[in-house]
Amino acid sequence: MSICFILISCSATEEGKYRANENRNVTLKAKNPMIIKEVKEITLSAVGDILIHDRVYDDAETANGYDFMPMLEHVKPFLNDTMITFANQETMIGGEKLGLSGYPAFNSPTEIGDALKEVGVDVVSIANNHTLDRGEAVIQAAIKYWDEMDMMYVGAYQDEKDRDTLRVYETKEGVSVAFLAYTYGTNGINVPKGKDYLVNYIDKKSIAKAIDEAKEKADVTVLSLHFGEEYERMPNKKQKDLVQFAADQGVEIVLGHHPHVLQPMEWVEGKAGNETFVIYSLGNFLSGQKELHQRIGGIVKMTIKQTTTEEKETIEVTDPQFMLTYVHDDDEHNYEVIPMHQLTDDILKNKDKHYKEMQKHMSQWMPELEFLEGDKNDASL
Repeated sequence: MSICFILISCSATEEGKYRANENRNVTLKAKNPMIIKEVKEITLSAVGDILIHDRVYDDAETANGYDFMPMLEHVKPFLNDTMITFANQETMIGGEKLGLSGYPAFNSPTEIGDALKEVGVDVVSIANNHTLDRGEAVIQAAIKYWDEMDMMYVGAYQDEKDRDTLRVYETKEGVSVAFLAYTYGTNGINVPKGKDYLVNYIDKKSIAKAIDEAKEKADVTVLSLHFGEEYERMPNKKQKDLVQFAADQGVEIVLGHHPHVLQPMEWVEGKAGNETFVIYSLGNFLSGQKELHQRIGGIVKMTIKQTTTEEKETIEVTDPQFMLTYVHDDDEHNYEVIPMHQLTDDILKNKDKHYKEMQKHMSQWMPELEFLEGDKNDASL
């Protein structure tokens, strides 16, 4: 009887082990199990557009410069709790010396870069339709400042050598992540002759080449795409086609920007049977835009798991999570990014109705999506 009990217990344990190790890319079969040698995990967060209108930086002005931290205090705990945090810096941070400006040709205070660093951002994309707004001088000044603060930037570069240097973020866990970034255009402004390195334009041949290099030099590839139609809440065919192309090239994660409103998430299957995580638009994270859906953004979080067996290494994106956020202001003063679940009806009328609608919108193609609702003192992933 004791022997039978031991056999049954062992069998149950083995069955549990196989079930626990099932994932989207590898299914372990009891008859021929792969022996797992090592499992490593890292976590990644991403936010959408940091779009600094003049009314936003005017609100941040102090006697000694600009302070954007009060705008980000509510969300800081949810940005610095993952191993890598990514943001789309929509406006160049050329600084005061070159003359600050808002829409339609932006140049922002350098202090917004300082604030992003302080809240935990590790990587910024600077490839977008506003990259060339104020010309090469502002781009070079911005890049110099990112360099000085030791912030990884991607998508616009100081010279050809800089452009040809793949951005790879090395984590202490031993999982490396390559970041790529491209934009559909630059508002009709052309790059100066011979200076194509100033911004990456979407081009499938160039993207495929960069992905090949990324897959050789890093474990994970994250592709930032500035694309889609402004203020459209669903992706268009061009977005879908480009994401499918990225999935077919083996990209693990696609982060979308530009529409200034949220678009849903989805798993896209590549031609090799791999699955790519995509959020088509992360919307605005901090901006001076005023319509309801322009104020709603979010923080997407995920776990990246690297499993090494005797036969191969497998990368899997798991546990997608999302925290909805809302930009509140008092008649263009006291701008704040607030977790949406923390709003009151005084801030947003019918907040519960809007919150539920946004949850439904974002999870319509990913029903397993978890919505985070921690408070300021509980920001664990």
